Amino acid sequence: MLAISPEFTHARILVIGDVMLDRYWSGQASRISPEAPVPIVRVKTVEDRIGGAGNVALNIAKLGGQVTLLGVVGSDSEGDTIKSLLEAEGVNCDFLAEPKLRSICKLRVMAQHQQLIRLDFEEATLEFDQHALLNKLQQHLSEHTVIVFSDYGKGTLVAVQKYIHHAKQAGLNVLVDPKGTDFLRYAGADIITPNLAEFQAVVGNCSTEEDILVKGRKLLADCQINHLLLTRGEAGMTLIELEQSHSLPAQAKDVFDVTGAGDTVIAVMALGVALERPYSEAMYLANLAGGIVVGKLGTASVSIQELNRAMHGDRDSFYGIVTEDELAHFITAAKAHDERVIMTNGCFDILHTGHVTYLQQAKALGDRLIVAVNADESVKRLKGDTRPINSLQERMMVLAALSCVDWVVAFTEETPERLYCRLLPDVIVKGGDYLPEQVAGGDCVIKAGGEVKILSFVDGQSTTAKINALMTTGDES
Repeated sequence: MLAISPEFTHARILVIGDVMLDRYWSGQASRISPEAPVPIVRVKTVEDRIGGAGNVALNIAKLGGQVTLLGVVGSDSEGDTIKSLLEAEGVNCDFLAEPKLRSICKLRVMAQHQQLIRLDFEEATLEFDQHALLNKLQQHLSEHTVIVFSDYGKGTLVAVQKYIHHAKQAGLNVLVDPKGTDFLRYAGADIITPNLAEFQAVVGNCSTEEDILVKGRKLLADCQINHLLLTRGEAGMTLIELEQSHSLPAQAKDVFDVTGAGDTVIAVMALGVALERPYSEAMYLANLAGGIVVGKLGTASVSIQELNRAMHGDRDSFYGIVTEDELAHFITAAKAHDERVIMTNGCFDILHTGHVTYLQQAKALGDRLIVAVNADESVKRLKGDTRPINSLQERMMVLAALSCVDWVVAFTEETPERLYCRLLPDVIVKGGDYLPEQVAGGDCVIKAGGEVKILSFVDGQSTTAKINALMTTGDES
């Protein structure tokens, strides 16, 4: 359906809901307590992660979207931790901090990657200044195009119908991750995203696909909601509208933990809607992201690199488009296994047979081939205002599909000198009539014990020549 994931940087999304902290105490359990028949866990690590509505916002930020999070926390250390963790990832937090409240914290005690017990710290009733939260919501509506209501039933969204009304008046698309059995509370929403158990708790048991569709459409009509995205575990997802439906199979290969998977699904769905993508495309991306996150332990998020790899059936392998930091780790691992790392660079605006032959020859020099690709702005500086023809993501995706290429990474400078000097491949390969000492970054690699190889380009193969030929042909026609 899609060759590459969209650029999410222009998405502006507001998230409001129950904010909480997921805390993990992990260690080894090798004996039973003499005081009671319970295991003794020797805690070795303590880790804090963001849960609830915060995890929705975190997933949006991790994929490059602009996101503001509204919620209620206590004036305590847990509230401070939630805010600092989110702001470190680029989430704009505008919390209502209530001195008399305790921030919600779920403590999980883990041993050998298994959860032994969960301890919840939270108020029985969330009492806060609802008018103050509504004021915060109204202040942010004009800055965003999509709003996500993340309802965990903790009380933040007790006045959700009023919030939806204001959001719709401001022209925002409304997505809701619902809770409870009264979906009338979410009337006016564009999309709700219950899982199958939550859906059946409202409409009754569904024994067939037809049951799901009939009861789903009745629910939409009764509650005045436009779309129902039903997450169905190993059965995948179904998007139900009044006139049609779409289903996708599950993408997860291994399911380790479904914690927070719904947060990832609605986050990616919101990103697609914010970019005005068809709901079927947004659902496709959300389905892939959900399949990735259930393969991780605990509350987790998805990176743009993982999403791109999943789109090409390569979620579990360490190949394809990677970040610079990921690549540094992979190179270290490759060298530890005595693998010879080859690296080259270029614009690769329109991939042709000359490029492919050159890259195949480069790969033949070692075990791993890395291609560093000029970002769009650097191509423009090098080639002129009419270039590149294809965007960075498109160029990288085509290169990553070649069997001879292991990893593809972007760089923003006009030359890859800094990148080469940081990564220090065993061999830099360059095409053309260069001398080894003229290759940017070559001196760093040579000093580290590597080398520079110059390969000949295939005669008659040039991106510029092909573009000029196409333009000439277009003029003649």
